[in-house]
Amino acid sequence: MNQLDALKQFTTVVADTGDFKQLSAFQPQDATTNPSLILKAVQKPDYGPLLKDTVAQFRDRPLDETMDRLLVRFGCEILSIIPGRVSTEVDARLSFDTSATVARGERLIELYQAQSIPVDRVLIKVAATWEGIQAAQQLERKGIHTNLTLLFSFCQAVACGQAKVQLISPFVGRIYDWYKKSAGAAWVETERAGANDPGVLSVTQIYNYYKKFGITTEVMGASFRNVGQITALAGCDLLTISPDLLATLAATEAPLEKALDANRAHQLDLQPVQYDEAGFRYALNEDAMATEKLAEGIRAFCVDAVKLEQLMLAA
Repeated sequence: MNQLDALKQFTTVVADTGDFKQLSAFQPQDATTNPSLILKAVQKPDYGPLLKDTVAQFRDRPLDETMDRLLVRFGCEILSIIPGRVSTEVDARLSFDTSATVARGERLIELYQAQSIPVDRVLIKVAATWEGIQAAQQLERKGIHTNLTLLFSFCQAVACGQAKVQLISPFVGRIYDWYKKSAGAAWVETERAGANDPGVLSVTQIYNYYKKFGITTEVMGASFRNVGQITALAGCDLLTISPDLLATLAATEAPLEKALDANRAHQLDLQPVQYDEAGFRYALNEDAMATEKLAEGIRAFCVDAVKLEQLMLAA
């Protein structure tokens, strides 16, 4: 059995791509997208016509609406291939505006429903700022499920659990990147690999906390740099993996064992934590890595959203 098939025994495998023509080879349950992945996809010859067609149909509409229609178009194509859910992201420029995030999430769902896509097959992706988490809580109360992304810290995960969001996406690789850069010449890869990888440690802490206290929010590790990070999180609720790393797993026959286990988590001596807004902001501020990576991630998604708009205007 290859490692991809072995992983599927413990964990729901999700494809992290806008390139939906690659999906059938790996048979993932779910798929995730973001502005950067969609931007990358529409610049390929296979997907350029999809962008042009969407723009031509809705040229008289506001640009933000046409953008959402393009995202939903990709989402519908993905859902025609996979059996599960697709995650579609709210414009990152709304990351600090709760009401605007709620409105955009509702519109995305309306666009999906107009294409006869059931609400439970879509996760609205929102940045895990305080404002984003409050927006997700409101969307969940309306029956719209959410995926909280750009999650780098324990306090973000706790606040998402309090808000009863459907799913969180802690970013393994970007946490790893920060600690490796921060350590500089002192970094020893062999000592910080596998279960000792800082990104893996973060997701493990969150997973154990959720299982210990019966928090039903799903944990989906994301943003992987290598296969070792993935195999060290076998047993996590879900893992969203790029096509390149999916291919590596599929081509590898080495044994793979379950690393995270809910029953073991129940036995851990952990204390419950609660955050109000002030406590959340202080805890996030105390975590230099999470503060920097959250801000950097929002900026990067905003840059790619603008680039995507420019391609649409030129189409």
